[in-house]
Amino acid sequence: RGAEKKQNPPPPPTLPSAAGKSSNMAFVKVLKNKAYFKRFQVKPRRRREGKTDYRARRKMVRQDKNKFNNKKYRMVVRFTNRKCICQIMYATIRGDMVVAQATSAELVKFGVPAGYKNYAAAYCTGLLVARRVLKKFGLDEAFKGKEEVDGADYHVEDEENDKRPFKCILDVGLQTTAAGHRMWGALKGAVDGGLHIPHTNKKFPGFK
Repeated sequence: RGAEKKQNPPPPPTLPSAAGKSSNMAFVKVLKNKAYFKRFQVKPRRRREGKTDYRARRKMVRQDKNKFNNKKYRMVVRFTNRKCICQIMYATIRGDMVVAQATSAELVKFGVPAGYKNYAAAYCTGLLVARRVLKKFGLDEAFKGKEEVDGADYHVEDEENDKRPFKCILDVGLQTTAAGHRMWGALKGAVDGGLHIPHTNKKFPGFK
């Protein structure tokens, strides 16, 4: 007999990968390499913390060139788990400067024993901060605000006066401007207190 020729064993079968393809995959380029992370620019700290909407803030803080270094006032309304906070402030390069502040926790001095974060407390807090800021600028005698609180629409800029009213814009932060929200109570209180805040009453509760 002649010597039998040795045959090579057959190759092992290829197992399919997780994606259903063969294990012979093409070269995948790593995009997030060292060069990517060297050029990565992080967002501002308060954006990373989810505290500031910088797109909305830029629109509120932006000032005309011919009004350079003039103060653009904002009425900032925030709600915590226990109280309502209203502040009148303006922006500088160093940071926001607070002119006047009122919290609903102060309402205990005016005979309100409880309920410091509801709509009524927000209204009273807005009214309180409005009277404080007008007194600070010496406008409390010229602008008395709404004498009779009946819920009717009131605009201090419609009244005839030698002085211009104190104007500011509403800053609600990350809160959704839903109809009937408590923030509109703080706005209504500040407007009734004598501040000029451009607004519409379509979002007020009970509007028809």
